[in-house]
Amino acid sequence: MIELRPFDSLGGANHGWLDAKHHFSFAGYHDPARVHWGNLRVWNDDTIAPGTGFPPHPHRDMEIITYVREGAITHQDNLGNKGRTEAGDVQVMSAGTGITHSEYNREDVTTQIFQIWIIPTRDGEAPSWGSRPFPKGERSGQFVTLASGYGNDNDALPIRTDARVVAATLKAGETAEYPIGKDRKAYLVPATGAIQIDDVRANARDGVAIQDLDVIRVTAIEDSEIVLVDAA
Repeated sequence: MIELRPFDSLGGANHGWLDAKHHFSFAGYHDPARVHWGNLRVWNDDTIAPGTGFPPHPHRDMEIITYVREGAITHQDNLGNKGRTEAGDVQVMSAGTGITHSEYNREDVTTQIFQIWIIPTRDGEAPSWGSRPFPKGERSGQFVTLASGYGNDNDALPIRTDARVVAATLKAGETAEYPIGKDRKAYLVPATGAIQIDDVRANARDGVAIQDLDVIRVTAIEDSEIVLVDAA
């Protein structure tokens, strides 16, 4: 099954400094058909104005992955972690037993991020934060694992859940495959470009919910940057 969720169908709100689109029910947006996809709970498409951001606020019991599409985001938390994650890079915050953090766009340009929340399968652990670059050249023509709950994904940022976050950059006409298995669910969003899976076309920022496929074959119609969550 491949279900297209067009960008124009997403929930959300424009707060002026923040233009947020929600692939799943979040904050004031609730759609009983879009509460979660397996253990994937949130996929927000956030556009943050220069010099603004999210002031300190708490989280617990959630794996929060931030994929920076444009600009940069600066994180600071009550554990003493502070870091700047720029376009193409990824940060992971395991909220664990509780963490308070802020995220600001300290840049002179607009920042665009995907923020992805996955329900943990391990709890009761101390919170943590990490960030690392993922050069787009390394994922040219293939899926590369950015964050993973599995110990054999050595180069990925660790998350405490039965899931992976992967990404690929494809030139127009290129195809990449991701073996997922029919017992798993996938949610895919092209950050840029346009792609096709079987007979379904997805444009930039559309969501694609996938289940009951052994292998996901993605063909780029235009040069595309793709992010995918492999969920339990």
